[in-house]
Amino acid sequence: MSTIAKPILVGIDGSPTAFEAVRWAAREASHRSAPLRLVHADVSALGYVPDTLGTSTPEPTNETAREFVSDWLRDAREIAAAEDPELVVDTAVRTGSARTVLLDESSTARLVVVGSRGLGSFSGVILGSVAIALTHHGQCPVAVVREPDEGAEPPGLPVVVGVDGSGPGELALRWAFDMASSRSTGIMAVHAWHDLVVGELWTREQADKTWESVRADEQRLLAEVLAGWREDYPDVPVHEVVGYGKPARLLLEQADNAQLVVVGARGRGGLAGLLLGSTSQTLLHHAPCPVLVAR
Repeated sequence: MSTIAKPILVGIDGSPTAFEAVRWAAREASHRSAPLRLVHADVSALGYVPDTLGTSTPEPTNETAREFVSDWLRDAREIAAAEDPELVVDTAVRTGSARTVLLDESSTARLVVVGSRGLGSFSGVILGSVAIALTHHGQCPVAVVREPDEGAEPPGLPVVVGVDGSGPGELALRWAFDMASSRSTGIMAVHAWHDLVVGELWTREQADKTWESVRADEQRLLAEVLAGWREDYPDVPVHEVVGYGKPARLLLEQADNAQLVVVGARGRGGLAGLLLGSTSQTLLHHAPCPVLVAR
């Protein structure tokens, strides 16, 4: 494995979404001229054999398990090579649970990529301990790829990013702009607010003026946050979306026509509690495109 650049890491378990994660990660590695690392977590030494191995033999042996893993890694290599024949690809089989292995690997990775649904050691990656551990304790950003896309990403679709003005939000913006620039596409910057309270005795005129004032303030905030990024990435067109309501709703509306959604690990204001609250769960369950949590 190259020591010049940190690798993009993919967890391999033989599931369709794991292979789609390889395809997506290979494109990202190619964009960044980074090596790709494919890792399988071997839990057989822990007394557990993935259910997927039982489809071919009622009592799978360690040798059978090794053959399955070898096939998975070979297929993953072929998928990566199809995206970029010049890509540097490293494979590894490590003993331990997926949670332990990926957390450890994240300390030396640029990005961890996993499928939204797994088999065997990566089963339940969205709601289970693996995804929770990675998003809370992983030492690099995590991308979750949902379903096979039957080919390359549609050209021209923007990268959607949630903006709230927080420090972690700045990290999300850095990833979003970098990815948009490498893909020669634009940014859809989404900012939501939902804490405006209008008194029962207010007139319609007073309520409208307050609403307009708050919206103008939120638009100014978004413009100020994006100003420096526009200067750093003059090649990336930016479209601003400011709205009242739940952040998840606004982000999902834009995700319908996006190639990626990027959010910060922690936020404030409209995106507060993103990882632990309903926003992250909604995005991970329903976003039609990959979701990247920037740490």
